Amino acid sequence: MKGNTGSDIRTSRTACWIALACIVVPMFASYFFDDMFSTLSQIFQHPEMLQLGWDSADYGFYAGGYSFLCVCGGLVVCGVLLDMFGVRKVGSAFVGLMIIGAGTVFYALTSGLAPDISLTIAYTGCMLFGLGSEIAGVAVTRSIAKWFKGRNMALAMGLQLSIARLGTAAAFIISPVLVADKTAGEVYTLAETARPAMLGLLLLLAGGILWGIFVAMDFRFDREAGQTASKGSVREEDRFRFSDIIKVLTNPRFLLIAFLCVFFYCCIISFKKFGTAIVIPRFGMDVGSAKWMITMIPFFTIIFTPLFGALVDKAGKATVWMITGAALVFAAHLIMAFAPQGTAFYGYLAISLLGTGYSLVPSAMWPSVPKIIPEKNLGTAYSLIYWIQNMGMLLVPIFVGRIFKETVTEAGNLTQEITAAVNAEYIFIVLGIAAIITAVLLLFSSGRHPELGLDLPNSTKNV
Repeated sequence: MKGNTGSDIRTSRTACWIALACIVVPMFASYFFDDMFSTLSQIFQHPEMLQLGWDSADYGFYAGGYSFLCVCGGLVVCGVLLDMFGVRKVGSAFVGLMIIGAGTVFYALTSGLAPDISLTIAYTGCMLFGLGSEIAGVAVTRSIAKWFKGRNMALAMGLQLSIARLGTAAAFIISPVLVADKTAGEVYTLAETARPAMLGLLLLLAGGILWGIFVAMDFRFDREAGQTASKGSVREEDRFRFSDIIKVLTNPRFLLIAFLCVFFYCCIISFKKFGTAIVIPRFGMDVGSAKWMITMIPFFTIIFTPLFGALVDKAGKATVWMITGAALVFAAHLIMAFAPQGTAFYGYLAISLLGTGYSLVPSAMWPSVPKIIPEKNLGTAYSLIYWIQNMGMLLVPIFVGRIFKETVTEAGNLTQEITAAVNAEYIFIVLGIAAIITAVLLLFSSGRHPELGLDLPNSTKNV
């Protein structure tokens, strides 16, 4: 493809990149809002300093709310709706739901209600935000697969992930600035605690506006492809059927990718929720240094995910990269659990490995799904993957939060904090082992089915 030779948006390289720019902003805002407390997690170990009144277990409970509706079937149902009615209608509804959920959380944080009531309201908001965010993410991924079909799909998905994770990096850096550190005896007011949520909500509103621009572009894309006139214009073999769900769920390679997703992402996303609470006692760091250490994770992915995506597009070997990334994450958690106490170097080494692995696996994993699933079922497939992933995202933060609550019974007791951090790392180590095993099984399956092209390059056009 040599460039745009007319007004056809389907063949315009510029239009593809403009569409991508519009749909990455809602994801940037979503990642910011989801991680707004990650580098503030240590403040929940001292609920007496919070006017909000939440402790670490409450925070873990709140964080797990993101996945509740997803696990209860919301993702599967909505993924089916996405395939039936398209990304414009369903995606728009869930971008809106994401904003409504974030607004509910913001209200809970500023309401001044009793801690148990504010936690219930915030949990409800987090559930709505989580379902909206996940389906919006499915819509974005499905849209990239559509707009970049036969082009540099892995690069486009890598760029989307990088910019989205820039939202995480922004949250890691900005949230501690918005909520300044307090000394013993001082109290974090409701307004101070809610500042990150207010900024996140504003970003989500901006993302909603840009999503509207993408919807207009996507309508034109389909109109030029002759796909918007009526239902009759869709070929019979391309129509969604509920039996397609069974076909997806009985696809062995799909199941391996889904399980790799849950094991791998829990090693990182759930870790980030408690990152500062782990690295501060383990490596003898202050809050400021710990914040920057955890922030390395998204910064590594911002740099390396597009590069690894371009590598997968050109060289293939997706399953090999998945194994390598899973192994790096496993090694990172081994270091965080067993490295010499109080030596910051090992913390930086572990986070570097974690960030690199976090770049490798998604760069290879997400573009592999369209190779094994028909395009008409991609919404269902991606939502099923997220559904399985969210089972882990629901449970792991709760378990880790309880570890900290039950182990750290005396404020400022370094021995207890170290024990809690190491015990939490055992969970991530087990998940890392499971991720490696699953990736190896996917490699073997790819070798038995070379016709799928899982390990072949993605790009057939220049874009």
